[in-house]
Amino acid sequence: MESERCMGKYLLTRLLYVLPSLLGVLIICFFLTRLSGDPTHLFMPVDATDEALAAFRAKHGLDRSLPEQFWLFVYNALQGDFGNSLRFSVPAMNLVAERLPATLELAMATLLIAVTIGIPLGVMAAYWRGRPIDTGIRYLAALGQSVPTFYWGIVSIIVLALWMRLLPTGGRDGLTSLVLPATTLATTMMALIIRVTRSSMLNVIEQDYIRTARAKGQTEFVVVVRHALGNSIIPVITVIALQFGVLLGGVVVTETVFSWPGVGRLAIQAIYARDYPVVQAVVLFFAVVFVFANLVADVLYSFVDPRVRLK
Repeated sequence: MESERCMGKYLLTRLLYVLPSLLGVLIICFFLTRLSGDPTHLFMPVDATDEALAAFRAKHGLDRSLPEQFWLFVYNALQGDFGNSLRFSVPAMNLVAERLPATLELAMATLLIAVTIGIPLGVMAAYWRGRPIDTGIRYLAALGQSVPTFYWGIVSIIVLALWMRLLPTGGRDGLTSLVLPATTLATTMMALIIRVTRSSMLNVIEQDYIRTARAKGQTEFVVVVRHALGNSIIPVITVIALQFGVLLGGVVVTETVFSWPGVGRLAIQAIYARDYPVVQAVVLFFAVVFVFANLVADVLYSFVDPRVRLK
């Protein structure tokens, strides 16, 4: 009973941290989009009359004062209404919802690749510390973190798609079209997971209870996976959650490079067109996913280590 109360208090505290974060995103998003200027002339004919321009501004609320626009934006946003796209004249959230499955597909594939490869390689590097396999894995991680994602994307298109003709250059047409963007996006995240897993494992693997587990005759696999990895996983969970936000930022670039029809590509198109409602909807979507990814991480490692709930 006491444990349940502690868990409830812990979750409530974390949820209260979410609200000011999202409000800050709303404020920054609104005012930054307005810095690009009035988009009216981008969507109206060159020979449009003053009356037509005024009607366009009135239709989209651009004729109101900035404070009035802001309060109206916040009020509508709290109800999930970000207005109609200036470019397509449909609700902005509808456009985000249409592109969301493609982005989630790419993000989940990227996360799967990064975690299933990164954690085992980090464990191997720690277990064989100082040996050639450790050196090779550390060089691989350093390379993955030092080379920009878009560069990996361009190189993979040239080599695997154009020269070797093994995979399509872009688009979303089956599993083969997912391989290049997901692998490209996973490189940086995988490299960081390797380094954090290795570092965390090294801090644990020399502890007394690891030696005790070996002395009891437990197999090396059980010692490494159950005792060492199980007690060093909290930093890895934190990094994965934080990197999920970075992953969404990388989606914007990767989707553009590979012509992947997701939310990130929609954001770039909306920014170029000064489509305020769509930009605001996309930014808030990314912010919500990032904040709740961290919330999920908090909950996960409160289960891994119950002492976290008492802090």
